[in-house]
Amino acid sequence: MNNSSSNSSPYHRQQYDEEAAASSRRVKDEEDDDETSDDPFDITNTKNAPIERLRRWRQAALVLNASRRFRYTLDLKKQNDREDIRRRIRAHAQVIRAAILFREAGDRAPHVSGSPKSTTPTGGFEIGLEELASVTRDHDLPALERHGGVTGLAGMLKTNPEKGINGDDADILNRKNTFGSNTYPKKKGRSFLNFLWEAWQDLTLIILMVAAAASLALGIKTEGIKEGWYDGGSIAFAVLLVIVVTAISDYRQSLQFQNLNDEKRNIHLEIVRGGKRVEVSIFDIVVGDVIPLKIGDQVPADGVLVVGHSLAIDESSMTGEAKIVHKDHRKDPFLMSGCKVADGYGTMLVTGVGINTEWGLLMASISEDTGEETPLQVRLNGVATFIGIVGLAVALVVLVVLLARYFTGHTREPNRFIKGKTNVSDAVDGAIKIVTVAVTIVVVAVPEGLPLAVTLTLAYSMRKMMADKALVRRLSACETMGSATTICSDKTGTLTLNQMTVVEAYSGGKKLDSSDYSRSLSPTAQSLLVEGIAQNSTGSVFTSEGGEVEISGSPTEKAILSWGVKLGMKFEVVRSEASILHVFPFNSEKKRGGLAVKLPNNEVHIHWKGAAEIVLASCSSFLDADGAVKPLDEDKVAYHKKAIGDMAEGSLRCVALAYRLFDINKVPKDEDQLEQWVIPEEDLVLLAIVGIKDPCRPGVKNAVQLCTNAGVKVRMVTGDNLQTAKAIALECGILDSDAAATEPNLIEGKVFRALSDSAREEIADKISVMGRSSPNDKLLLVKALKRRGHVVAVTGDGTNDAPALHEADIGLAMGIAGTEVAKESSDIIILDDNFSSVVKVVRWGRSVYANIQKFIQFQLTVNVAALIINVVAAVTTGEVPLNAVQLLWVNLIMDTLGALALATEPPTDHLMHRSPVGRREPLITNIMWRNLLVQVCRLYSL
Repeated sequence: MNNSSSNSSPYHRQQYDEEAAASSRRVKDEEDDDETSDDPFDITNTKNAPIERLRRWRQAALVLNASRRFRYTLDLKKQNDREDIRRRIRAHAQVIRAAILFREAGDRAPHVSGSPKSTTPTGGFEIGLEELASVTRDHDLPALERHGGVTGLAGMLKTNPEKGINGDDADILNRKNTFGSNTYPKKKGRSFLNFLWEAWQDLTLIILMVAAAASLALGIKTEGIKEGWYDGGSIAFAVLLVIVVTAISDYRQSLQFQNLNDEKRNIHLEIVRGGKRVEVSIFDIVVGDVIPLKIGDQVPADGVLVVGHSLAIDESSMTGEAKIVHKDHRKDPFLMSGCKVADGYGTMLVTGVGINTEWGLLMASISEDTGEETPLQVRLNGVATFIGIVGLAVALVVLVVLLARYFTGHTREPNRFIKGKTNVSDAVDGAIKIVTVAVTIVVVAVPEGLPLAVTLTLAYSMRKMMADKALVRRLSACETMGSATTICSDKTGTLTLNQMTVVEAYSGGKKLDSSDYSRSLSPTAQSLLVEGIAQNSTGSVFTSEGGEVEISGSPTEKAILSWGVKLGMKFEVVRSEASILHVFPFNSEKKRGGLAVKLPNNEVHIHWKGAAEIVLASCSSFLDADGAVKPLDEDKVAYHKKAIGDMAEGSLRCVALAYRLFDINKVPKDEDQLEQWVIPEEDLVLLAIVGIKDPCRPGVKNAVQLCTNAGVKVRMVTGDNLQTAKAIALECGILDSDAAATEPNLIEGKVFRALSDSAREEIADKISVMGRSSPNDKLLLVKALKRRGHVVAVTGDGTNDAPALHEADIGLAMGIAGTEVAKESSDIIILDDNFSSVVKVVRWGRSVYANIQKFIQFQLTVNVAALIINVVAAVTTGEVPLNAVQLLWVNLIMDTLGALALATEPPTDHLMHRSPVGRREPLITNIMWRNLLVQVCRLYSL
């Protein structure tokens, strides 16, 4: 056991022993009390308490003591199990690291000796791989402090905590050679031979091989080896071909899943190199990189926290405990790869990558499960099983009839059985031929091509959907999307381009001149706005030596930072002039975020930024045109509300910026208290209200109309102002006209939230647009629609969208704007964040279902026709017109070529003119049964 468990065990044992001793003392006191009592009803006429009562008290004490011991044992066992798992992972790590280091050292030098640590190159750095990895892996805070904390560690790794590494090719290559790359060896997938072996295990094929062997032996015996091998050899070859085709199909699907898994793991994120934010693949991260983290991100490597603001990490993926851990650079700065950012934001320094992290070791030791069965596959397996049972029953009937006819002499010459004249060998040969016919009927009856057709259809659809910018994470989503009856879509980035710019602004009680914003502002307002924009932002502004400005961050942040640059903002200078005291990260529930900063003159400014009408409601004053603070009276409130309404009707997103002074003496001095400090959000001074334009995507109106024609209702669920949502909905075609923009078609999130469950369910069908909605409102809407019988698809990008994405029948996460938490909860990732791609997914979902139905009708037609012909002929004449070889080859052609042709048929526009397939609609419809019977009759007549 490690130090932590050995230190904690005596304490827990002492605690349990003390509780048990106290319990025993209480029982003893009871006994003493009972011995001194005088009970007039005691039949023994003694001073003793009733024996039964004493015995029960002793039993209770023993049970209590035993339960506490048992609880202690369970807790200890859980702790031991966790430590045992970690020991195994680390032991496995040493083996893998040693192998990798040995191989790398062998490539560099002709001779290697000593332990892995001694062969670890330093690459000019002041700290080696093992020492660095152990600091983060063991959460060794004293060791970190010995190295000079985060700043000292950054110096040893030749990186700057603010500007990151230089980022040139030579430096990156040196870091990869020294500390490894952020990749890990994949667990070897199943080979082609494994798939061959699995295909061989099919019971029907085994029976056929036995029948082939019997037929081969019978043919050689009766007709000689030259001609007698035809039937048996043909059956064996057909079976081998089925095995090989099945194995190739499964193997190709396995490889395709591996490629999709690689694509899922290839996360792109922003890092800081050379003082500039650049987007790289997670696989290109190296030790020494500085990485900004925000809510919803996955921690891409092991590291230490440089700076954090209300940073909370979900470590359940590594510890197994559903607990949010708050991080700070003093007490707990260690971050583990694979964990998710639950709240806040910060910056980390990478200290371990790839196989040198516990997450990397876990990924190297597990493989993705590609054996998922979709609901459609399960239903088809049920259909195949039912048909197989029918075929088996028919084959048994045929077997009995043929055997009866044979042994009663009612068969044709020359193979007629004559009692007393036909020898045993000939009788056995005749019986084997009959059994072979019966077995062949069973094989033909079982539609083995159905699973193959589903596999081909899903694999083909997944590959084509990838080309249409849709990455399938769960196979079942391919088919479920074809049944979708409603799509709850975000506005920003999905229906719009997510390319935001500030086009209107109000400050000082007037509308600013958009040609030159800074000229319209007072120096005081300009200074405070620049300060608020630069400080209260998770984005960044990088100015190159040539003066070129590059802005990074979310689209909204980029729009406001761009506006700040137009106001004359020097981002780095403004950030360096004040120190951040505390941050309230942007919250999708409150629709705003704020922070407190301390200026060099010891003034404390609190800046807030968020939804215009919400921030305006917290303001009690504003800056006038001269920069003086004036009360926000009713007239001014009405003026600003009208400005917000006018901008919203023009489909602009309205954001307000406000600030207030705060007494520095009221700021908590203790850092722990400062972390819990609630930043004041009342009595604010309004600085400005800006209108941000985010134009609709080209073609989105046609896509919405296509969904409407297909019986799929598109609903917009957005956090924006209701008027902004209405304007965009009219532009996209979600609302037909202004007349339709009334409640409940157009509803605000808080109104919907306040309704009862039954009332929400009642109006859910009518809702087309929901504005100012929270993620919980989206979840409530999804639940209400599902209770109404809808198959619901939901798009989402934020961390708080995860519950709605998970609850929906199909969760669609955005590949560009979506957080890693949202992607993990989704079924399909829309790589280009475009609503038109969502419509393409619907088309492919319907195509999967339609192709499977076509194949079912095709195969069952031939199967049933062949079955009826053989059964009728066998019962009436004692012989079958289609022998085993013929039936097997017909079956083989249907299973392969038929499945390949029908399963890979691309979607057509006609599919989008049908209604969605019902959740409980039968797989074989009445029209299919009609077509099947007509075609069987035609084939039989031929």
